[in-house]
Amino acid sequence: MTKYIIQRVLQAIPLIIAITVIVFFLLKISGDPLAYLAQDPRVTEADRFLLRAKYGLNDPVFPHQFIFWLVGDDWYQRDITGDGEPDEYGTRKGVLRGDFGESIRYRKPVTAVMGQFLPNTLLLGITAFIVTVAAALVIGIFAALHQYSLADNVITSVAFITYSMPVFLLALILVQIFAIELRLLPVSGMYDPRGDQSVDELIRHMILPVASLALINIAGWSRYIRGTMLEVINSDYIRTARSKGLSERRVTFLHALKNASLPLVTLVGLSLPGILSGAVITETIFSWPGMGYMYINAIEQLDQPLLSAFVLMIAIAVVFFQLLTDIVYAWLDPRIRYN
Repeated sequence: MTKYIIQRVLQAIPLIIAITVIVFFLLKISGDPLAYLAQDPRVTEADRFLLRAKYGLNDPVFPHQFIFWLVGDDWYQRDITGDGEPDEYGTRKGVLRGDFGESIRYRKPVTAVMGQFLPNTLLLGITAFIVTVAAALVIGIFAALHQYSLADNVITSVAFITYSMPVFLLALILVQIFAIELRLLPVSGMYDPRGDQSVDELIRHMILPVASLALINIAGWSRYIRGTMLEVINSDYIRTARSKGLSERRVTFLHALKNASLPLVTLVGLSLPGILSGAVITETIFSWPGMGYMYINAIEQLDQPLLSAFVLMIAIAVVFFQLLTDIVYAWLDPRIRYN
């Protein structure tokens, strides 16, 4: 097992390096992050020059800007005033030291901006994740144990309809029904704008975005669980367990579910990075102040420091959780380990 983990970690390192290079250059070719200043008559050409010097945009993209972005510029003197003489050292410590620079939109460190929005995304994402796993397990197991019954057919039909919906359409349908027609739930934000910041008010604001995130995943995951459970409960060892007189509940949850959970491990591992990124569409529709909402605002302002940190964080999270999924999978099923 140790050898397998080391091999997978070594395979992930060059992938992370490649992702870092690609993220930097893709954002650099996306445009000038200070272009919006050209439309502000209060900003002079001298002001733009000083800002470009401050952010290192006057330096060559490669290798200067890339190296400064990676290892920092606090060791390098820049000509801030444009008189041909070095004026002061830079202030960034670089991505390798956890410093992504200053956000152009929010005028404060990128890590501080992400720290402001990340807890809201984790609250929404983890809640939706727990609801998804719990509901998918219950529905999938129930459908497998009642194969081809009326309940199974109804569940199958509803799951196919829900799973085929785009997330924005499902969100808008929920808003139309529960916020506009029935007026039962609020449609945006985390709290009542009039100042009520109680836990009850937070829960009311979470219901619609959590439902939008969870329902589509519940539909897909429950079908996976139903399929794997049907394969397992018809296996020889399940029939042997029943013949020994074990209760149906013990056979289902102790023997069948453990082996049927392997595909669920993959689904969970691939879905976890989505919690960090925030559901961009859902957070935008419901004005939920999370990472997805922040990401849309960063795109509108072409906030390259913030965008680079966000994209790099999600890319590394995907690699990490895929690695973790492979390790858990190998622990559950030793047959897939490397020799």
